[in-house]
Amino acid sequence: MGTGHGSATVEDLAARRLSRLAGTTPTADLVTAAGRREDFAGWLRHVTPAAGCAHPIRLSGTVFRVEQATGRFTSERHTAQMPDGLIYTACGNRRASVCPSCAETYRADTFQLVTAGLVGGKGTPASVAGHPCVFLTVTAPSFGPVHSHRTDRRGRPLPCRPRRDDTSCEHGTGHACWERHTEDDDPRVGRPLCLDCYDHPHQAVWNLHVGELWRRTMIAATRNLRQLEKLTGHKLRLSYTKVAEFQARGAVHLHALVRLDGRDPDPTLSHLTLSPPPGISAAQVALLLRGAVTETSFTTAPHPYRPEGWPIAWGEQVDPRPVRLAARDLDDAAEITTTAVAAYLAKYATKATETAGHLSTRLRPDTVRSYTDHTTHTGRQIDACWRLGQRPVGWDPDDWSTSWGRLWRWAHMLGFAGHFSTRSRRYSTTLTALRQARRDWQRDHANPRPAADEVERLDEGADTTEVVISSLHFAGIGWHTTADALLANTAAAQARARRRAAREELTSTTAG
Repeated sequence: MGTGHGSATVEDLAARRLSRLAGTTPTADLVTAAGRREDFAGWLRHVTPAAGCAHPIRLSGTVFRVEQATGRFTSERHTAQMPDGLIYTACGNRRASVCPSCAETYRADTFQLVTAGLVGGKGTPASVAGHPCVFLTVTAPSFGPVHSHRTDRRGRPLPCRPRRDDTSCEHGTGHACWERHTEDDDPRVGRPLCLDCYDHPHQAVWNLHVGELWRRTMIAATRNLRQLEKLTGHKLRLSYTKVAEFQARGAVHLHALVRLDGRDPDPTLSHLTLSPPPGISAAQVALLLRGAVTETSFTTAPHPYRPEGWPIAWGEQVDPRPVRLAARDLDDAAEITTTAVAAYLAKYATKATETAGHLSTRLRPDTVRSYTDHTTHTGRQIDACWRLGQRPVGWDPDDWSTSWGRLWRWAHMLGFAGHFSTRSRRYSTTLTALRQARRDWQRDHANPRPAADEVERLDEGADTTEVVISSLHFAGIGWHTTADALLANTAAAQARARRRAAREELTSTTAG
């Protein structure tokens, strides 16, 4: 297929798509979309910022242009004068199951953030490529036996839970399972052998406190790092970025990229990222992290359901693996490359509870009962979060809302109340900085046609530096019609194909 740049190519493609979907799209919508697109190219330019979004935000109001030097308003335009009478902006949802287009942008930004902390760039010095780095995976403990996908060293499937003795739990459920479950297709993977034996409240509480457990783990790792400082005589620190992933059983585990940095002893220069002293290997950092994970645990605050609190600790599966540069030719199965780990972390930053079989927005008292089916594992998890998060009589509302009340608020996330992608202050750039850089680039390369008065001011050599001030309010979510969504998404797909072809051409030219 050609990659023409004119609007006719987009219109022809959209027309073909519309004709193919005529059987499933309301006829009135198709006729309306085709009839009112007198300036299709102008409409397409107007919706481009949200063209690939599944649920764009519609905004209404006034946009002002102000001369930065004088504060004088140079123009004023209401959205009623724009196509559709609105401004569209992308929803920005990070979940691929909700909006694939915005999730892809989030994934790409996360990839850039992780990569910058590995090899430098985006304000991070290139010297970090030589720092010892470890890819750490920590999991939740067991809350009861579950069906699992097991393989041998050759990748062949093994029985789920083989047992020599045919024993059962107090509820009559056998402890053995001889099925060979597939990882992606078998819905039983991650489901408890016995729903009544599984400790759903403990798992909900663990998900709620995993952020605090990680914070204490990094404090323990920093405490262990002081021993290296005494041996080397240099100031050191750990910088990291991490993502949270839901396992099939609904428990959270973390993937973290931890880098060893040097730091200046002068507090005023502590923001600088220095190289650590030579002689410290990634294997030493991995051993340090493993020790911190093993020794970190605590007990939660009292709860009416369990006055003594719940123990919070990591599971037995701890996997710290050294990371190496992709360009180095090392044959070590225990190491992974920078490119692989960046792609891995970026992928999981766009996923959430759908892995555990649940996907919903924030739950309310009038909607929660639709998700608390006690015959399902996910239903019992949500029910545990909802029950444990409700404030009993006699407890202070403020204290409860900042501690156990979060379980009620985050029941739709199975109790997990943290952000799925976090980083330490010195690791690399931020998602906010990456998004602002993209907006600046798009603004600088938009190349709008100047109006007649602007041309006159340019000819006179006047200072035309302006800022845009918007006074907008929420007007709705989603496209006006199915046909509008189809037209916008088709144009966005074609634009992505052109960019992909350009990147491939540039890569092949550089390699040649």
